[in-house]
Amino acid sequence: MPSVSPRKIELLAPARDTEIARKAIACGADAIYIGPSSHGARAAAGNSVEDIARLVKYAHPFGVRIYATVNTIVYDNEIHEVERLISDLYRAGVDALIVQDMGILRMNIPPIDLHASTQCDIRSVEKARFLASVGFSRVVLARELSAMEIARIHRETDVELEAFVHGALCVSYSGDCRASFAATGRSANRGECAQICRLKFDLTDRNGNILAPARHYLSLRDLNRLDHVGKLIDAGASSLKIEGRLKDASYVMNTVAAYRSRIDKVIAESHGQYIRSSFGMSSTGFVADVNKSFNRGFTSYFFTSPARDTRMAALDTPKMIGMPVGKVIRPERGAILADCSVALANGDGLGFFTPEGVFTGFRLNRVEGRRLFPASKVSPAPGTLLYRNRDKVFDDMISSVSPDRRISVDFTLNHTDTGLQLTATDDRGAMATATLQLNEVQQAKSPQLEARKRILSKLGDTIFTPRNITDNAGDIFIPASQLTSLRRDVINALQLTSEATYPFKYRKTERFDVDLPSERLTVHDNVANRLAREFYHSHGATEIAPALEVSKGRQNEDIHVMTTRYCLRRELGACLRDKSASRLPADLYLESPGMRLHLVPDCAKCMMNIYYSPHKSK
Repeated sequence: MPSVSPRKIELLAPARDTEIARKAIACGADAIYIGPSSHGARAAAGNSVEDIARLVKYAHPFGVRIYATVNTIVYDNEIHEVERLISDLYRAGVDALIVQDMGILRMNIPPIDLHASTQCDIRSVEKARFLASVGFSRVVLARELSAMEIARIHRETDVELEAFVHGALCVSYSGDCRASFAATGRSANRGECAQICRLKFDLTDRNGNILAPARHYLSLRDLNRLDHVGKLIDAGASSLKIEGRLKDASYVMNTVAAYRSRIDKVIAESHGQYIRSSFGMSSTGFVADVNKSFNRGFTSYFFTSPARDTRMAALDTPKMIGMPVGKVIRPERGAILADCSVALANGDGLGFFTPEGVFTGFRLNRVEGRRLFPASKVSPAPGTLLYRNRDKVFDDMISSVSPDRRISVDFTLNHTDTGLQLTATDDRGAMATATLQLNEVQQAKSPQLEARKRILSKLGDTIFTPRNITDNAGDIFIPASQLTSLRRDVINALQLTSEATYPFKYRKTERFDVDLPSERLTVHDNVANRLAREFYHSHGATEIAPALEVSKGRQNEDIHVMTTRYCLRRELGACLRDKSASRLPADLYLESPGMRLHLVPDCAKCMMNIYYSPHKSK
């Protein structure tokens, strides 16, 4: 039987800017996704093409790939602008584009590799297979998929799979949310989400009677699949993606380091089934702990079966609560007397829930024994539980380190008839040789091996670290300056060899032998320009409704704004399919000032549809 090549596993990190990207690479990321100057799904995280080009030059020697997010919908008057942007990114050396709008496949662009964004709402074999057929080399799966569903897509398609492992969760299937646009005119499909799902709502019946007090009913906890990395890879995911293009450097470094360690363990135990997709070993200078970076509490979401006792929402607050650290004994003048289980530090962030259920945070100015001195005026009642949501010591440790990444290199030094020959080979598989002619060969008066080894090991200003040094030059005398020059020449040649052999991928050929999942496209398909319509028509679409963002006028009737696998009824223990569950009225609504959302369960699919009522708010 033919041997199967090991599958490359990629840790994909977010970057708000190129400085954060460099730190993520130093901490062990195999790839970076970053937004260019426009049309990324995070409008506040744009970067110039020039900065991205410099990032590419830093990343590629490690085999680290750079993906640009051009994953918003595109309007007709922006087509030429997007074409220019993509051409510029291609010339900058970007490895692939992450895109949502199918109009890009009809633009006049270079043959850059394409990845289908999670904004394409990829939750079925049929959708993944179609996207692979039209030229996408990778699809970014919906976060809601279970291990079994991912495994089925992997088994029944030939496209590379990317899956999220960590970070914030959208309550709606990504790309299928119009709540922000309907309520505020800010479109999530344009990178301007107003995060309606993080608001506090009253739960009411159809007549507006309050059934439960105001809470954050649509605010999900953050995704954490650190304990499921092996199962995710076994299911077929080749790229493991961390969410967070708006996060700071500390968050990205900490999360990357945590997942790097876990992925490396899975690879090491795979008996050659998996290999890493980039090169170099990282030294971070800190011990990662994802619990100490921003999170709303964690969930593995639907990766395992959604047991009825599994909670997915952060109902009490969309802020980071943190870990419990003690209880208030009593408030004092300008201080809080507390019994704490851990040592606190000046600058820590603490918080507590008021009797009304509001989470209130404050910075700790100083600590004197059991007395805590807050930087702002707060007065928690005796017995109140205190949480720490910022560990100043941990944050300072991360911000103070300079993570480093190096590629191991082996040297072989030979003395030939014409002079010296130094060969270097590295973990990337690159090899280079440099030679130096010796006009006169002298026998050394003292042993030379250790001195030559020290000279060849001096690689501090490069990305390399020495591993094995084989010295076959014997007992001849080699001036230190000449050996140093030879080492520099071979390292430069090694870099040029790696650059010349860098394995770029290119856009796959579009085929027409796979049917569209549906010939009737609705508002859910986000068709916003003429090129997208041409694309879908060429693949058999018979009806194409425009995206809500380009629809004429505003509808007076309820607007379907979300489709979510998360069901509030199940979260509250009131599932309609569970006869033992508590009872709530058939029609449920979420209301906040200026907004009313109608919750309509789809029990057959175990999902929930949400409708926005523009003229029926409190």
